[in-house]
Amino acid sequence: VGGLVENPFSLDWDQFLALPQAEDVSDFHCVTTWSRYDNRWRGVRFKTIAELAVPQENARFVLCTGYDFAPGTYIPYTTNVPLADITTDEAIVAYAFEGEEIEPIHGGPVRSVVPPLYFWKSAKWVRSLELRDSDKPGFWERNGYHMDGDPCREQRHWGD
Repeated sequence: VGGLVENPFSLDWDQFLALPQAEDVSDFHCVTTWSRYDNRWRGVRFKTIAELAVPQENARFVLCTGYDFAPGTYIPYTTNVPLADITTDEAIVAYAFEGEEIEPIHGGPVRSVVPPLYFWKSAKWVRSLELRDSDKPGFWERNGYHMDGDPCREQRHWGD
């Protein structure tokens, strides 16, 4: 966790699990127009992580970076999320889904879950969180997806 924070830090697995745990039941919405309701997640709230990092006053966005997007290569997956959306009570770094560890194919061991936004904004294989003062397009945003990704406003692609 770094960027515009007063207390940059790294966590190993045991340190991550020692943080206050949270459960959340939320819906997720896919950009291809389907939704899945009442998903049960377990993990650490982004809000808890942000409180440990102490965001600087000008921090407004988070760039989430995951490990390899394409297995066997190093193509890091990134997505941009407004700090206000990622520090809600329902946004978490999850390690369990429906009571089971998240499988690697679904983003395990940890993935972000940001329910107010389309699910592409919930990065798989989370490796780092960079707090920023400006928005920076992530992988899908650089490839035509909307910068905000609000399903209530149907913000799927640029121009929506």
